[in-house]
Amino acid sequence: MIRWVDNMEKKRIVTIIIAAIVLLGVGYGGYSYYETKVEQANASTLTLHGNVDVREVDVAFRQSDRIDKIYVTEGDTVKAGQLLAELDSTELKLSISKDKSQIAAQQATVSKLLNGTRSEEIEQAQANVDSARATANQAQTSYARLQSLYDQDAISAQQRDDAQATADAAQAKLAYAEKVLQEAAAGSRQEDIAQAEATLQYYKDELARQEYVLSNYQLVAPSDGVIRSRLLEVGDMASTTRPVFKLSLNDKKWARVYVKETDLPKIFEGQEAKIYLDGRTEPIIGQIGYISGTAEFTPKTVQTDELRTSLVYEVRVYADDPDNVLRLGMPTTVKIAL
Repeated sequence: MIRWVDNMEKKRIVTIIIAAIVLLGVGYGGYSYYETKVEQANASTLTLHGNVDVREVDVAFRQSDRIDKIYVTEGDTVKAGQLLAELDSTELKLSISKDKSQIAAQQATVSKLLNGTRSEEIEQAQANVDSARATANQAQTSYARLQSLYDQDAISAQQRDDAQATADAAQAKLAYAEKVLQEAAAGSRQEDIAQAEATLQYYKDELARQEYVLSNYQLVAPSDGVIRSRLLEVGDMASTTRPVFKLSLNDKKWARVYVKETDLPKIFEGQEAKIYLDGRTEPIIGQIGYISGTAEFTPKTVQTDELRTSLVYEVRVYADDPDNVLRLGMPTTVKIAL
C-alpha cells in the first residue's frame, strides 16, 4: 500500500514537471512570436523625430500714429478680418470734416457757374452802370466848368486838377460797371467752369485719400490664427515697420522631421504618416509634403542621439489641425508605414 502511494506521488511530481516544461515552452514560444512580430512591425514602420512648425506673420499698421485701442492679447484665437487694434484718428477725422466742407462750398460755386447769371443780377448790374454813368457825367460837367474858370484865372490850377481827377475816377468806375454788365449778360465762361470743376474734383480726390488713410487706422487679422506675441501697447507709436502682433496661422502646420540617407528611398511625397505627441495617445494623420534634396546635420532640437552627428534630409509632414493641438516647437514622433 505504501509502495503504491509512493508511485502515485512520483507520477504527480513528474506530471507537474512536464506541465511546467510545457508552460515554459509555450511561454518562450509566445515571447519569441511576439518579438518576431515586433521586429516585423519595426521593420515595416519608419520612425522619425522632430518638432512642430507653423507659419507666422508680423501684423503691423499701414499708417503711423499712436495706438488708441487694442482688442486682443497673447493666446487669443482670431478670425480673418477681425479687428485687432486702432490708431488715434482724432486729427485725421477733423481733416476729413474740413475736406467735406470745402467740397460743399465748391459744389455751390460750380452750380452757380453752370446755371448762369440770374435776371436779378443782370438788372442790378444795369442799375450800377446807370448810376456810374450819371456820376461820370456830373463829374465831367463839373470839370468842364472849372476848366473855364481856370482859363479866366478865376480858380487855381489845383482846383482844376482835382476836378479832372474826380472826372477820370468816375469814368473808370463807369467802364468797370459796363464790363460787369457785359459779363453778366454773356454768362459764365467755359474756362471758369472748367477751373471750378477741376478744383471740385481735387477736393473729392483728397477726401477719398483721407478716407483710405482712415481705413488703415484699423488693424485687422490677415488670416485665421492665434496671437503668439503682443509687441506694442496702447500709447505706443506704431508704424509700418513696427509690428503690433506676431500671429501663428492655422491654415498650414507640419512636423519637421529628419530621415537618414539609407531610409530616403522608402518614403515619397504624398505618403501617409502619423504624428504622435507627448501625452496624447491618438495620432494626428498627415502626409509627407516636402522632402529636401540637400543633406544637412541634424539640428540639436531633435531628441535622438543616433542622428545627432549624421547627415540627414529634412522631411515635412503636413497635417490638418482643426482642434489647434499642434503648437510651435512641440517635439513629435512621426511613424510612416512602409
